[in-house]
Amino acid sequence: MKTKMETRDLDVYYGEKQALQSVSLEIRANEVTALIGPSGCGKSTYLRCLNRMNDVVPGCRVEGSVTLDGEDIYDPDLDVVKLRARVGMVFQKPNPFPKSIYENVAYGPRIHGVAHTKSELDDLVRQSLAKAGLLEEVENRLEEPGTSLSGGQQQRLCIARAIAVSPEVILMDEPCSALDPIATARVEELIDELREQFTIVIVTHSMQQAARVSQRTAFFHLGILIEEGDTEKIFTNPAEQRTQDYITGRFG
Repeated sequence: MKTKMETRDLDVYYGEKQALQSVSLEIRANEVTALIGPSGCGKSTYLRCLNRMNDVVPGCRVEGSVTLDGEDIYDPDLDVVKLRARVGMVFQKPNPFPKSIYENVAYGPRIHGVAHTKSELDDLVRQSLAKAGLLEEVENRLEEPGTSLSGGQQQRLCIARAIAVSPEVILMDEPCSALDPIATARVEELIDELREQFTIVIVTHSMQQAARVSQRTAFFHLGILIEEGDTEKIFTNPAEQRTQDYITGRFG
């Protein structure tokens, strides 16, 4: 399996506090990697290192290496805007722009110069909405505000927005935590479809969700990567007692 991203000896500090300690993890291409662990264990911090979202956090310092296709993403000469087009992000709460459904999806391709004509842009918007499983529901409402959609639809709109710039990796930070079970199931199906084209890393609080959607699982506790491996093995036969205890609900 090809490695798409890799972190080696990744340490992250917020001021004096160390949030991650020596995390070395490979993220394989066209797989879903789930990051699990109790609140405050470093999952979201780790996720944000993968597209340098931590750059905007005051007092945050990142040490160690993070590579995308073998290239150091913390290289001072690297264009962060281009990096974030390659490594997209979907947040916990759906956050559509206060614009039309069409403009939400067209925004990225426009600023990155992906589409050159109006008809190319139209095609791209429709394709992205179709990939996010939303086109049928919004086809006749593209000029309506993105905020007029239901929570689950808004989250799929945010996924459409992320994939419109053709990223290689999509990071998802608890994308279903604000959604009802039906919308959650829809997004989970979508994640499974999207991994054919994208590499996906998802932070989730839900053990069941990690088991359903991922091929690999990494368990974090107190800023340390305790164990990672094939999801099935992590859930049925983990090597570490702490993993076993967390998965069976003994702590967390």
